[in-house]
Amino acid sequence: MRTKTRMLVLGTMLAMVGAAAAASAQNKMGSEYGEWELDVGHSTYRPGPAPKSSWRRYVYIENGYTFLSRGVDAQGKHVSTNFTVHFDGKYAPMTGSSDADSIMVRRVDDRTVESTQKKGGKVVIHTQRVTSRDGTSMTSTSWGTNAAGKEYKNVEVFGRKK
Repeated sequence: MRTKTRMLVLGTMLAMVGAAAAASAQNKMGSEYGEWELDVGHSTYRPGPAPKSSWRRYVYIENGYTFLSRGVDAQGKHVSTNFTVHFDGKYAPMTGSSDADSIMVRRVDDRTVESTQKKGGKVVIHTQRVTSRDGTSMTSTSWGTNAAGKEYKNVEVFGRKK
């Protein structure tokens, strides 16, 4: 009986240490990882128009993430963007975007990431993403010049998918 009690106590302690380590790793990694869905009604697009839908996924990798976005633009066309980037100050290739072909990211803190995007070697977009303290929403503010050469500023609000 003593052995079973010891094993139960040891198992509980290991589970607690594992949970603490996972929480610590999440804080180190940042809070943006996971899947997010655009709340079009709470987002603003200047000059617009807004997309019909957007979904994105941030997958943790060592010192960075892999990004995948799927959606339907204002004209009803299916769109997709992806890239893998590291927090190393270097630009990484981006596919699927008509506005940019490479991206560089910088972690500001555990809830904030900033990025700079280029098209043909020229900086065209700046973005700041901030995840809410409770981790349920994320606001992405982007400004720059789109593929048509028009200046814009978008404030997109995303909710965490369950």
